[in-house]
Amino acid sequence: MSFETILYEEDGPVGTITLNRPEDGNMFTPEMCHEIRDCINDIRRETRTRVIVITGAGDKFFCIGGRKEGMEDTQLYAGVLPTLEMYEAIDRLQKPVIASVNGFAVGGGNVLQVVCDLTIAKESAVFRQVGPMMGSFDAGFGTWYLEDLVGKKKAKEMWMTNPKISAAEAERIGLINRVVPDDQLKEKTREFALEVADRGAFALASIKGAFGARHGGVGGLARVAHDLLLRQYLDSEESRELSEAFRGKRKPDASKFGH
Repeated sequence: MSFETILYEEDGPVGTITLNRPEDGNMFTPEMCHEIRDCINDIRRETRTRVIVITGAGDKFFCIGGRKEGMEDTQLYAGVLPTLEMYEAIDRLQKPVIASVNGFAVGGGNVLQVVCDLTIAKESAVFRQVGPMMGSFDAGFGTWYLEDLVGKKKAKEMWMTNPKISAAEAERIGLINRVVPDDQLKEKTREFALEVADRGAFALASIKGAFGARHGGVGGLARVAHDLLLRQYLDSEESRELSEAFRGKRKPDASKFGH
């Protein structure tokens, strides 16, 4: 896969997406949001990888938000930075996604790591929500998922007073999972990813689907019931017997039900 604003590479069971605009804080652009979405949709259709890592290029910025460059001047969707498509793609992907935070994770960059299933960060990383102090907000993934991680009071504090949060503090309050020395981030991220990759892929997909169903409504439930349970059911003796009986225009053998 070839992209303009991101890099993608595979190393064994681990696929890595790198936000590749370090000269501009790895900020989202419309093109980057669409490329991340498209890359994840391609990943969804292959079985080579079992875990995906998202990180930023360089050693200063994970991502510090987004720019509406080249978008239509309208209040309709064509004028809105398409971050939701990117977040939804991560949320729907059946494989675990690990954010490897290599610097500042600010605004939409912090929401990005919040949406990922797990987060590892280097010691000097900084986390911050800045929307209300700069004329924006995220009243969806950025609030609901943040509340899940740190609790309602702390999430409101992060959005309403916009403190800078160190990696150590982020780990203490449950915003992220692990903190490692700066010079060990790449090595420790791979160890973390391989640790997850050793678990059962179907079990991990089921667990992720179950977590997603809580906020996903009918779409979240469908990912469990359709993507996972239905596939398993179609391989059952009951399903095969019903299908064969229907095609053969005969009464099914109920003794095969529930096997």
